[in-house]
Amino acid sequence: MMDIESPAKKRIALVAHDNMKDEMLEWVAHHRAELSQHELVGTGTTGRLVQEHTGLVVERLRSGPLGGDQQMGARIAEGKIDILMFFWDPLEPQPHDPDIKALLRIAAVWNIPVACNRASADFIISSPLISQVYQRRVPEYL
Repeated sequence: MMDIESPAKKRIALVAHDNMKDEMLEWVAHHRAELSQHELVGTGTTGRLVQEHTGLVVERLRSGPLGGDQQMGARIAEGKIDILMFFWDPLEPQPHDPDIKALLRIAAVWNIPVACNRASADFIISSPLISQVYQRRVPEYL
């Protein structure tokens, strides 16, 4: 096992499928004060909408279907993302489903917290660990 340090100022990824974007925007607005204390990274449209609707600074990657999910996965593997807030739509088939599964798999491999809906995101953002240094244990797979 190895430890990877997540800083007190977390790097939080924001991703939402089309049918979940309004839910993500409401959630971000509700937690705007806490989120403003962290670095935000979003896939294309989600990042743009969050920035436009809340005024929060969001580093934007490509749209999910155009490679944004893979870019986010690479950031996780590089240790540049501490938390993944991924509001995915379980009832709508996605043409880029393999990319979505790869993103979720890489988040599990690197042992980062993942919220797949508003309830799990509420639990993560309200944890006292959100603003503390945290040592993530990651198995050494190699």
